[in-house]
Amino acid sequence: MNSRWISGNRVSLLINGDAFFPRVFECIAAAQHEVLLETFIWFEDKVGLALHAALLTAARRGVQIDLTIDGYGSPDLSAPFISALTQAGIRLHVFDPSPRLWGYRTNVFRRMHRKIVVVDGARAFVGGINYSADHLEDFGPTAKQDYAIEIEGPLVPRIQHYVRSQLLLGQGADAAPRLRDRLLGREPELPVDPALPAVGTAQALLATRDNRLHKSDIERHYRIAIRAARQRVYIANAYFFPGYRLLNQLRRAAKRGVDVRLILQGQPDMPIVKTAATLLYHHLLVAGVKIFEYNTRPLHGKVALTDNTWSTVGSSNLDPLSLALNLEANVIIRDRPFNQHLGEHLQQLMQSSCRQILIGDVAETGLWVRVRRFLVFHLLRHYPAWFGWLPVHTPRLTSAEMMQEQAGSDRVNEGQVS
Repeated sequence: MNSRWISGNRVSLLINGDAFFPRVFECIAAAQHEVLLETFIWFEDKVGLALHAALLTAARRGVQIDLTIDGYGSPDLSAPFISALTQAGIRLHVFDPSPRLWGYRTNVFRRMHRKIVVVDGARAFVGGINYSADHLEDFGPTAKQDYAIEIEGPLVPRIQHYVRSQLLLGQGADAAPRLRDRLLGREPELPVDPALPAVGTAQALLATRDNRLHKSDIERHYRIAIRAARQRVYIANAYFFPGYRLLNQLRRAAKRGVDVRLILQGQPDMPIVKTAATLLYHHLLVAGVKIFEYNTRPLHGKVALTDNTWSTVGSSNLDPLSLALNLEANVIIRDRPFNQHLGEHLQQLMQSSCRQILIGDVAETGLWVRVRRFLVFHLLRHYPAWFGWLPVHTPRLTSAEMMQEQAGSDRVNEGQVS
C-alpha cells in the first residue's frame, strides 16, 4: 500500500495555519459519517479550542470521530477539555503515554509525529501543521512557516485505510487476527473502501515511516527522486541533518549540474537545529549545493520538489528523529501544476525572505575542523543503524477515558497514603 501510485487525484497546497485551519474546520463541519485525525501537538489555545468546538458539534450530530494524539507532544490537555470530547462520544487515543519522572516526560523517542485528517473517506489532509496558534501569522515573529495539502480522489480511501489500520494495531490483541498482525509487525488487514472517481491529474502515494516494516520508505523516495533529477532539486526542511546516503545524493546531483537548493532555518525555534545543520554547510557548498537560510520566522515546513513533476509534502523532517525513530507520513506527488505552484512559492521565499550562504561565510581551516568533519562524516554514515539499536515495540494507544480513570485512582491512592 505504501508504494502504490494512484492516479486521478486533485492536490491543493495549503500554506501556514491561516489556510489550513479554516479548510479543516470547514470539512469537519460538513462531515456526515466519520472524521479520523492524527496529530503530534494539540494545545488548548485559540486554534485548539476551535478544533475542539468543531469536533464536538460534529459528534453531537452523529459523526463517528477517532482522534490520535502523541503522549509526548500533547501532554497537558486539561481534564474538562478531554471529558467534553469523551462525553460526546469522541474516541480520543493517546499514543504511548507515560508518567513523568521527577517532573520530566520520559517518552522522548519514537513519537507519533504524523499529521493526518480524513473526512468521510472523501477528503484528506496531510502535512506538518499542528493544532496550535503558533502556526498563525498573527502569532508574531515566532509564528511558524509550514505546509499541508488537501487531497481529493482515489488516494483518499487508502489514507483512510491506513489510519484505521493504525488504530487497530495500537489497540491491543483482542482477537486472533490482530494478535497475528501485531506479532508479525504488520498492518491489520482491513477492507479498503471502494475507489473514488478521478477528479484531477495528480498521481500520488502515501509514504509512511515506522519501526518495523517501513523504516526507510520516506528517505528512499527522497533518494530516488534526487538521483533521477536532471534540472532542479528544491528542499525546504526545518530540521536538516540527513543520513550519509541522502547527503551524498544531493552532492552528486549538484556535481552533475542539477540546481540543488536547500531552504533551512535561519531563525530556528531550537538553536541546536541550526548548529547541527551548519556542520554540513561546507561539505555541501563545495559540491555546488546552494543553501538559503529562511530568516523571517521559524521554518517548520517539510516540502520538496525535483524537476517539473515530483513533489512531496508531509510530517517528516530530514533529521535523525524523523528518519530513524518517529512515525511519519508524507504524500509523494507527480503533477506538473502542483510542482509548478510549489516551485514558484519556494522561489519567492528564497528571493524575499532568505539569505544565501556562500562558501566564504563558512571558511574552515585548522586541525579541529578536520577532526570535526571526520566525526560528522562517520555520524552521518552510521546513525540510522545506531538509532536502530533503541528498543523497538508496537506502541500502544490508550484511551483518554482510561488515562483519566488511572489518574483519578492515583490521586485517591496518594490521599490514602498521606
